[in-house]
Amino acid sequence: MQQKAPTSRIDDTLLSQFRAIVGPAHAVVDPDQQMPYLREWRDTYFGVSPLVVRPGSVDEVSQVLALANANRLPVVPQAGNTGLVGGQIPSDANTEIVLSVERLNAVRAVDPAGGTLTVEAGMTLADCQTAADDVDRLFPLSLPSEGSCRIGGNIATNAGGVGVLAYGNARQLVMGLEVVLPDGRVLNDLNTLKKNNTGYDLKNLFIGSEGTLGVITAAVLRLFPKPAEKATAFVAIPRLDSAIDLLGKAQQLAGSNLTAFEFIPRIVLEFVTRHVSGARDPLAEIYPWYALIEISGPKPDGQAEQTMQTLLETAAEAGLILDGVVAGSIAQSRDLWKLREGISEAQKPEGRNIKHDVSVPIAAIPDFVSKVNAAVLNICPGARPLALGHFGDGNVHYNVVQPIDMDPKQFGALGPNISAAVYDVVAQFGGAISAEHGIGQMKTDVLAQTKDPVAFDLMRSIKMLLDPNGIMNPGKVLNNL
Repeated sequence: MQQKAPTSRIDDTLLSQFRAIVGPAHAVVDPDQQMPYLREWRDTYFGVSPLVVRPGSVDEVSQVLALANANRLPVVPQAGNTGLVGGQIPSDANTEIVLSVERLNAVRAVDPAGGTLTVEAGMTLADCQTAADDVDRLFPLSLPSEGSCRIGGNIATNAGGVGVLAYGNARQLVMGLEVVLPDGRVLNDLNTLKKNNTGYDLKNLFIGSEGTLGVITAAVLRLFPKPAEKATAFVAIPRLDSAIDLLGKAQQLAGSNLTAFEFIPRIVLEFVTRHVSGARDPLAEIYPWYALIEISGPKPDGQAEQTMQTLLETAAEAGLILDGVVAGSIAQSRDLWKLREGISEAQKPEGRNIKHDVSVPIAAIPDFVSKVNAAVLNICPGARPLALGHFGDGNVHYNVVQPIDMDPKQFGALGPNISAAVYDVVAQFGGAISAEHGIGQMKTDVLAQTKDPVAFDLMRSIKMLLDPNGIMNPGKVLNNL
C-alpha cells in the first residue's frame, strides 16, 4: 500500500482562501520574502514554494490544514529552520506550501509548584528557558541554536543536546501536546498530570515525527529545580578509551548531579580557537583528546566543586587525565562551554562537511571511532574526521571535513560512499543512524534499509491512518509513501 505524493498547485482562488485565513501579510508569495523559509543555514538544502503561510492561532493552523487536505496540497511544517537533515525544507517541485509556526509564541500557563510550563510551538528554546527561569525553575533542554530554534521543532525532532545525560531528550521533557491533524482536527492532549494512565500515550506519536503526522502547536514542558551551583572542568585525556573510565568515576562520585560529559578531539579545538571569536585553548600544552565535564549541586554549599576536585584528583592518579582546568567563575564556565558550542560555526570555514549524527553503546565509542576513521580515510585520503559529542549517552557527531586542497564538489561526490561506510560501521556496533537530528530528507533511504521491518511497517501504517492523503511533509522520514 502506497500513498501518492500530492501534485496540486495553488491557483488564484485557493490563494485567496489561504489569505482569508491568515491575512494577506502572512500569506507570502514574493520569492525574496520567502527565502528565509526555503534555505537552511548551511545552504545544504533549499527548495521552492508557491506559498509560505504564517498562521497566528491554532484555529488558523486548523483551517490551513483542512483547506490543504481538501485540495491534496502538500504542507511542510517549519519552526526555527535550524534542522540539519532537511526535514523543514520543501522540495524544488514548487507544489509544497510551508507552514511556519513562528507567530505561535505565547506562554499559556506556568505552574512552578507542579513543575510545568505550557507554551506555544513558535517560542524559541531560549525564551522557554527564560520563562522557566522567571519562576526560579529550569527547563534543561540546551542546544547551540537555542536563540533561534523553536520548541515545536525541538519536539518534532526529539532534540537532544548537552543536558541529555541528566534530563533526557525532548521526549522526556514533554508532558502533553496540542497537535493539529492533517484534516484540521485539533488533538488537545495538554496533560499536566504526572500520572495519567488512560489509554495510549498519543503524544509520543508526534514527538520525533518530524511534521509527517501533524503540526505541533503547543506543549506542556517539564520543569526542574534550578541547580544552586555548577562546577565546570575542561580536561585533557591521553586516549579516547580513557573517557570510559573517567565517565564511570564521574558517575560514581556525582551520581545524578553529573549533568554533562562531552568529548572533543584536538582538531576540533583547533577549528574553534581559529574561527570563533573569543575562543581560546585553556591548556598550555597540546593533547589528543579532551572532555568537558559539568557537575551541578542542589545547594550553594560548594559540594559541586568539591566533587569535581575529587574526581580530577582520583582520575589524575589513575592516569585518566593529563591536565585540566576548573572554571573559577560563571564567565570562565561560559568560555569553556564556548569551546563546545562553537563547533558548528567553526567547521564551516574549513570547507565542505559531511555530517553524521549517530549513537553507539558507550563502551564501544573508542573502537567505533577508530574503525570508522579507517574506513573514511580509505575512501578519501586526507579527509579530516571529527568525532565528538555526548559521551555520556553514546551520541557521536561524526563529521568529515574535506581535505585541505580538495575541490569541494569533488569531495561532495564522495559523500554517499563516506556516509555508507559510516552507517555500515554503526550497524556493526549495534548503533542507530540518527541520535538526535532526525531523519528528514537526508536519511530516508538508510532508514528504510536499517529499520526493523516490522517497526517500519507499523510506521507506514500510522502514517496512512493519520494522513491518508499524504499531505504532511512528503519525502521526509518515510520517503516511499
